[in-house]
Formats: sequence, C-alpha cells, structure tokens
Amino acid sequence: MAVSDLHVAYKENRALAETLRPRSDADWLIVAGDVGEQYADIEWTLRMLAERFAKVIWAPGNHELWTHPSDPVDLRGEKRYLHLVELCRSLGVATPEDPYPVWHGEGGPVAVAPLFVLYDYTFRVPGAHTKEESLRRAYDAGIVCADEHFLHPDPFPGRDAWCHARVEYTERRLAAVDPAHRTVLVNHFPLVREPTRILRYPDFAQWCGTELTADWHTRFRAAAAVYGHLHIPRVTWHDGVRFEEVSVGYPREWQPRPPREPLRQILPRPAAEGPGGRAS
Repeated sequence: MAVSDLHVAYKENRALAETLRPRSDADWLIVAGDVGEQYADIEWTLRMLAERFAKVIWAPGNHELWTHPSDPVDLRGEKRYLHLVELCRSLGVATPEDPYPVWHGEGGPVAVAPLFVLYDYTFRVPGAHTKEESLRRAYDAGIVCADEHFLHPDPFPGRDAWCHARVEYTERRLAAVDPAHRTVLVNHFPLVREPTRILRYPDFAQWCGTELTADWHTRFRAAAAVYGHLHIPRVTWHDGVRFEEVSVGYPREWQPRPPREPLRQILPRPAAEGPGGRAS
C-alpha cells in the first residue's frame, strides 16, 4: 500500500492518519514524503505506522526537509535529512540510505526502492531557457514554493547541486539491484515531467522534479512508480509503466472530494488496470 502528503500538522489530516491500518498482518506501507514539517510530528506518525504495518518504507518530501522557525530541531539541509534517516532506522522504517527491501508476493520479487533526488529547476516555465529566467518569471507571477525560504541545501551551494549529487548516488544504487528483480520506484517528486502539465499554476513545476530521472522507470525495470507532491491523486501510464500519485493533500483539497480510500494498493497490481485503463 502507499500514501503520501499526510501533512499531519492539520488536525483533520492527523485524524485521518490515525485511521490508517493494514488489511492484513503482512501489508507493507510506502510513505512517499510530506508527513509534516515538525520533527515531532514526523516521529509520531512514522512510529504509529511502523507499529501497525509489517514494513514501512519512507522517502522524504520537501516539507520534512524544511527548517521551520518553530521546530526545536533546527538542523539544516543534509544534516536534517540524515537525522531523519536515523529516526527512521530507530523505528525499523526503510529509507533511501538502506538496502532496498525485496517484496516476494504476487508479481515478485520486486525491490522497493525509496529515492531522494530533489529537483533542479529543469521543469522550467515554458519558454524559459535558464534556471534564473524561470525563477524570475515565477517570482514575477507570485508563484514561489516555500522551499525557497525553508529548505536549505547545506552544505551544497544550492538545491540543484544537492539534487545532482543525489541523482549520481541513486543511479549507482539502482544499477546494483539484482537484474532478476523488477522495482517499485518511490520518490516524493514525479520522475517524469508529464504529470506536472495539469498543474493549475504551471510555474510551480520547477519545484517538482528533474529531467535527469526521465528514463529511470524504463532503465531500472519499474513495475510501478509511486510519488506525491502534486496533490493530484491519480494513475497515469508512461512507457507502459504505472505511475501512482498517492497524496492525501491539505484538508481544503481532499474534503470536497467523494470519499476515497487514502491507501493505494501498489502490489499485487490492482485487477483490470493497464495502459489506457483506469485513471483517477
């Protein structure tokens, strides 16, 4: 099962998170980022889920990496990320720094690979040829991600440099996966740009991924790619690979929708789904 963007700082989302339970004692849960901004909220949520599910697999979102002025844990950049990795390890939660768990159920064996590769501003504003031009146009339009204020890249010179270092590291790890195994690629941001093309504010896409991962779903034998961040839960297909956006989102976004199960089944693949089939 998979979920993302729980944003438990909102009381409605915290209450929803408390309802998340496995269907069987063997169920695994993917948490694809944006649990919350405060370290204490992240710990509370992951501890609760780790106690309920057979295995929890976490990939960080941008909100976990924020250094918020009200958070007593004031670590920045890579130090904050590694501190969260240590928290996860203490709870038995798999992270992008750990061996990829291998799922042996129907359709397996599948290596479930949580990724952390950030973004590098290459999903640029249409017509913008450089990062600087794309950012300027977003600032002029008033469409600016809060990461610019709260997500510090220390010790890297910028978020794009941190992204490039993570891409290089992650490619080496994915290349080492047993070639007999398919993969489930779990990243907070979509690995391809196409899902961002329906954003209400197209300028926001530059904070949503990197062109450097555009072929990972084919290169690394993905059975599915799981992501969040966009707050547009749906299923799309790219090169015959199922992409699952599994976010809950903010209360103002999910409360008006018809009720839906917040946990999305990833494996075994839901029945009657295929390219050109179900999309939600």
